[in-house]
Amino acid sequence: MSENQSKLSMPTTYDPKAAEQKWYEYWMNNNYFQAGQRKDAEPFTIVIPPPNVTGMLHIGHALDFTLQDIIIRAKRMQGYDALWLPGSDHAGIATQTKVEQKLREQGISRHDLGREKFLEQVWAWKDQYANTIREQWAKMGLSLDYSRERFTLDEGLSKAVREVFVRLYEKGLIYRGKKIINWDPAARTALSDIEVEYKELNGHLYHLRYPLKNGSGYITVATTRPETMLGDTAVAVHPEDERYKHLIGEMIVLPVVNREIPIIADEYVEKEFGSGAVKITPAHDPNDFEVGERHKLPQIIVMDETGTMNDEAGPYKGMDRFDCRKQLVADLQEQGVCVLIEDHVHQVGHSERSGAVVEPYLSTQWFVAMKPLAEAAIAAQKSGKGVQFVPERFEKTYLNWIENVRDWCISRQLWWGHRIPAWYNDETGEMIVSREDQQDPNLRQDNDVLDTWFSSALWPFSTLGWPEQTEDLKRYYPTNVLVTGYDIIYFWVARMIFTAFEFTDEIPFKDVLMHGLVRDKDGQKMSKSLGNGVDPLEVIEQYGADAMRFMISTGSTPGQDLRFRYEKVEQARNFANKIWNASRFALMNLEGFTYEDIQLDGKLGTADRWILHRLNETVRDVTRLMDSYDFGETGRLLYNFIWDDLCDWYIEFSKLSLYGSDEAAKKATQSVLAYVLDRTQRLIHPFMPFISEEIWQHLPHQGETITLAPWPVYDEKLAAPQAVKEMELLMDMIRAVRNIRAEVNVPMSKKVDLIVKPSSEAELAILTSNEEFIERFCGTSTLEIAIGKAAPDKAMSAIVTGAELYLPLAGLLDIDKEIARLEKEIEHLNKEVERVEKKLANEGFVAKAPAKVIEEERSKMKDYAEKRNKVVQRIAELRG
Repeated sequence: MSENQSKLSMPTTYDPKAAEQKWYEYWMNNNYFQAGQRKDAEPFTIVIPPPNVTGMLHIGHALDFTLQDIIIRAKRMQGYDALWLPGSDHAGIATQTKVEQKLREQGISRHDLGREKFLEQVWAWKDQYANTIREQWAKMGLSLDYSRERFTLDEGLSKAVREVFVRLYEKGLIYRGKKIINWDPAARTALSDIEVEYKELNGHLYHLRYPLKNGSGYITVATTRPETMLGDTAVAVHPEDERYKHLIGEMIVLPVVNREIPIIADEYVEKEFGSGAVKITPAHDPNDFEVGERHKLPQIIVMDETGTMNDEAGPYKGMDRFDCRKQLVADLQEQGVCVLIEDHVHQVGHSERSGAVVEPYLSTQWFVAMKPLAEAAIAAQKSGKGVQFVPERFEKTYLNWIENVRDWCISRQLWWGHRIPAWYNDETGEMIVSREDQQDPNLRQDNDVLDTWFSSALWPFSTLGWPEQTEDLKRYYPTNVLVTGYDIIYFWVARMIFTAFEFTDEIPFKDVLMHGLVRDKDGQKMSKSLGNGVDPLEVIEQYGADAMRFMISTGSTPGQDLRFRYEKVEQARNFANKIWNASRFALMNLEGFTYEDIQLDGKLGTADRWILHRLNETVRDVTRLMDSYDFGETGRLLYNFIWDDLCDWYIEFSKLSLYGSDEAAKKATQSVLAYVLDRTQRLIHPFMPFISEEIWQHLPHQGETITLAPWPVYDEKLAAPQAVKEMELLMDMIRAVRNIRAEVNVPMSKKVDLIVKPSSEAELAILTSNEEFIERFCGTSTLEIAIGKAAPDKAMSAIVTGAELYLPLAGLLDIDKEIARLEKEIEHLNKEVERVEKKLANEGFVAKAPAKVIEEERSKMKDYAEKRNKVVQRIAELRG
């Protein structure tokens, strides 16, 4: 864009849609987001948490991606070779479920199509939604390097997955075995432990009497899943339980199926819990499986992969597991076997994907032995060489999980995903695990695919070309920061760290920024069933991308959930409009002014030096806060600086110079205005990229785009503490006079007399050199500034730090009301004095606080005490 673009071409109102489309196309066409163009710069890398190709992005994605964009845009402006690598995840179960649902609507199943034809359908789905995701990224203004985009099933990542699988298998860390796993009867696939969500449900505890074979009595057990009794192969008691010692080795006749099963002794049983006897169903309970292994018990599976009872269920064959439960309990009650049913609240596992109640199920699956992989990650974390969690409390959560990690079931009974690279010879029983496809017609490949998270676990290095030692891998790995929700710390974050240590000997990222969930305005989790979800594209359509970005990125602190409120988005839009209007005003007064004309050593007034000081402080604090990922506080600082300091104060003060006859003062103010607006747009750019680019292109500037404009840095030469002191006195005075006017309903259009008593010669000098400001913003007809001036009768008054103010409002002042107001002011000042006194009396505070802070508190106490004395004196004068 040309620097000569007309400064007055800014329309009266900002049009987000036009700006967003124009600037995103401009950025993309000029490859501003492509890494690798700054060969000598230090690299800074973020890999995007890949969204699933299951549908549209939601507001949680918008939060996650906006935070990353803020970081990468700031780093790009700070001169780094910044890479933000995009991509998407094939999302095995989730995507296959969506496509199968679509096929069902057409009256067909995946089995009707066969594996190859079905996968063609899924790839078509993937292409459609990957394109949709890219369009949404563009709408959000994300500065992604699309030239490096990856997909978890692309050729390169598939190669990485096979390499990892084979290496782990060769080390004995991947194995195939028969175990109790979590089974999803709806999706008909195994799940890992962390893909199971536990929900508290009201259920029942069923007490069953199993008769002894010798007819001498019975033994009582209790269960929440009576249908599994059909697969019982023993009853266990504790070996030291005196009640049952004589029964160990005896046989029981299992009701309904009439199978004889033994009473065994095992220390797994808790003597004090319930009856002290436990039914053992090795094929349907993980603990029972372990007991069964120790005692070499049969493993009887009583239902199939759909949760339907099978041949082993006898008369209940063909019934759904829950229908079977009802019928079986009724039959057992009739036979006198079910003697008690108690209400029972318990945690029931549900599939994270399908929502179905998970069934513990004996199955042959592939597993990763996790404890050996966890060792390096634990050692690094405890030695201080691990990943830095933000907030720090999540390190404890992470360590607690990896120190107690269980083996990971990685096989899934799906068609969509990375097919397990294992081949079987059914004639010889031989199994081959290989990086390469096997062409031998006597070999058949394992039908299962890998858990989606297996490929995602490699994402930080596989996306950069591993296992090849590519230039990108050498330059951009390890990455700098991972931004993700705290809800996938186990699913993804921990597994990426494990695999990174195993295959690269390094941490995959230096920092992990954990953000919370986006909830609705009432704090509820968003869901389709509640109908409280928010579509980020609808928000952008109504309010603009910048407003949405600013609201969601600054609305919470790291690790905390965010409540989405439309009124907050409206506030962010109003903020954008405020910036726009301030910029339009400035540009109307910068006609013909160029970047080269900016001189900050001219005839600067109090307000000029003050706004430069405040900008300087804001630059310093914003940079520090962004480096610590505190975007909420960053947003508050930017908002306050732009709205209050720049728009409400400085721009109003600047009008005196801009519209005055002093050309030197006008030039100085123009320079300050141009400089401050330029730096302000740079600071706000990572949060609001579109409006900041639009405004910046109209300002006097250097360079092609604000996306590559250097990030502002703190400049010691701009520090002006004296100007701050002067400006604070002026602002305090103006606020006090306006408050008095409001109390007695005297509008600003009506001129008033103002008498000011400065506390010292220093304040006198400040006030007399800024009389023009006081007259303009206090709306005075006469202004008298003098030390030792007697307080006039019947005048409204105010005490500010450094001066007493009097407004002789004859006929408008109610003496009693004024005294009552001043008494309230004394109450307020008493509380402030007491608060500071307590702070300074606290030995702990005085011992730990920096000397500067203690001195500031003492100064405050002195100031409050002086103000209080003056108010007391004023009340005495009024009472006369």
